[in-house]
Amino acid sequence: MRVALVHDWLIHMRGGEKVLESLAEVFPDATIYTLFSRLEHLSPSLQRMKIKNSFLHFLPGIRRYYRWLLPLLPFAIRSISVEDADVVISVSHCVAKGVRIPRGATHVCYCLTPMRYLWGFEEEYFGNFPRWVRFCLEPIFQWLRRWDRKTNQEVDHFFCISEYVRERMKKAYGCEAGVIYPPVDTANFDLSSSRRGNDYLVVSALTPYKRVDLAIQAFKHWGRTLLITGDGPLRGQYERLVETNNIRFLGKVSGDQLKSLYQQARALIFTPEEDFGIVPLEAQACGTPVIAYARGGALETVKEGVFFDEQTPEALREAVLKFESVRFDPQRLREQALQFDKKVFRHKIKQAIEKCLPLENEPSRSA
Repeated sequence: MRVALVHDWLIHMRGGEKVLESLAEVFPDATIYTLFSRLEHLSPSLQRMKIKNSFLHFLPGIRRYYRWLLPLLPFAIRSISVEDADVVISVSHCVAKGVRIPRGATHVCYCLTPMRYLWGFEEEYFGNFPRWVRFCLEPIFQWLRRWDRKTNQEVDHFFCISEYVRERMKKAYGCEAGVIYPPVDTANFDLSSSRRGNDYLVVSALTPYKRVDLAIQAFKHWGRTLLITGDGPLRGQYERLVETNNIRFLGKVSGDQLKSLYQQARALIFTPEEDFGIVPLEAQACGTPVIAYARGGALETVKEGVFFDEQTPEALREAVLKFESVRFDPQRLREQALQFDKKVFRHKIKQAIEKCLPLENEPSRSA
């Protein structure tokens, strides 16, 4: 079975890239197709794979301004020529599922999310734009939504990362998808015998929908320490919000440093309406409790934690105070995370893809 893997872009190692990494472990001989990449930011296992980029890869500075090229991305993904594949597996959160597949091949899409820029989160991404700019952009967004729906016709089988995303896909695309939870490398996150500290922790990309600003506003001028690890386009803006020394930005950290931060944190603060959320499971694998916004994938992954119902600083503070009156068993938290281990994902995704393949005497969709 010749397999091709498709991903939107590869310039860091976040949740979607970790899904791709696990798929590459299942199909080590596959070729990876992507819009553009930065090898030095990928894991060693992905660096060893054969990676083919679109023409965008060769544009100077593409990794800095690609967000402004959203209307161009459908053309870029269609320009990719997938070669000699029986199965094409697209890991898509933007345009990857729109790739052209070889005649006779089976296309399986593992959908991380319907494009957030177009389906339900426009305010988070474009709310700060002037009204006239948003008015001018709307015809482009309408065209992109039509293109996004149309590409679904070229997908033979859909899977997605959570029940939450499954419902979003129903609403946006009108299609059904099977749910296979994404992989968590629980072997790299474990319990520690050292004493837990008093610092609260945020682990997040600093992008609009992650709502790290909510945690900053909640902890500002409050007698509790908040550590923020991660980077992104909003880091400078968020640093300007901080007026006290109880909130510290740590930037990008190594895997060992991240594990240590999880193990020492009093609790993880998880503020976004996330499609799944690997970070809460990494924290729980270290026995760390989670204080999470009660929407999205967190409701499927955090079974023992504290939730807040509104994305406001006041609601988050109330949840922190409630958390401080409750005791949690680190071993039970870890057991919850183990249900999402990458070995479980690899087994389930391999089984699912094998069931998607046509029988030898069954004609293919494109034949």
